Amino acid sequence: MPRPPILPTINWKVVFDSGKSYPDWLLDGESPENRQNPEAASYRPAADMETIRNGLTLDPHVIGLLRALPRAVHVIAIAEDWCGDVVRHVPVLQKLADASSNLHVRYVSREQWPDVFTRFLTNGGEAIPKFVFLSDKFVECGNWGPMPDACRELIARGKACGDVPAARKKISGLYEADQNKRMVVAELIHLIDIASSTAP
Repeated sequence: MPRPPILPTINWKVVFDSGKSYPDWLLDGESPENRQNPEAASYRPAADMETIRNGLTLDPHVIGLLRALPRAVHVIAIAEDWCGDVVRHVPVLQKLADASSNLHVRYVSREQWPDVFTRFLTNGGEAIPKFVFLSDKFVECGNWGPMPDACRELIARGKACGDVPAARKKISGLYEADQNKRMVVAELIHLIDIASSTAP
C-alpha cells in the first residue's frame, strides 16, 4: 500500500512572527484601502469588537488560571474583520490575552498563509476565525473555530437535514443566551491549558 502524502512542515514561529498585534490588526482593518467599497466604508467592525471586548467580564477562576499559566502559549488567529464570527469571537480571545502575560496572540489573514489555512478548513469550507494554539516552543497543540462546538454541531445537523437557516436561527438563540461568551471562554481556556501543559 502506498504511503499517504505528508503535509509540509510549518515553521509556526515564522507564521506567528509575521502576524500583527491586536491593535495593529484593528488599525489595518480600518485603513482606507481596506474600506474602498461603499458598504465597507460605513462598516466599522473595530468599534464593534472593542465594545464586545470591553464589555466582557471574565470569571475569577478564569483570570486565576490565566495568571498562573506555567509557560507561554502562542496563538495564531486567522481572522478578517468582515466576518461576523470574527467580530463575535476575536474579542473573547483578546480579552483572555489581556488577562495573562503568558498568552500571546498574533493575527494573520487567509491570503497571507494559504498553506496554513487549508489545514483548518471546516467541512471543506473556508470558515473563519481559526485559532491555532502553540506551546512555548511553537508546537501545535490544538485549534478552535469558527464557532463553539455546539454551534458547529447545529450547522452540521442543519446541513444533514437540509435546513441550515433553522440551524442558524438556533445558533443566534445560543449566542443571545450567552451574552458573556462563557461557551467560547470555556473552550478556549481548555486549549490554552493543553498548550501550557508541563506534563501529560
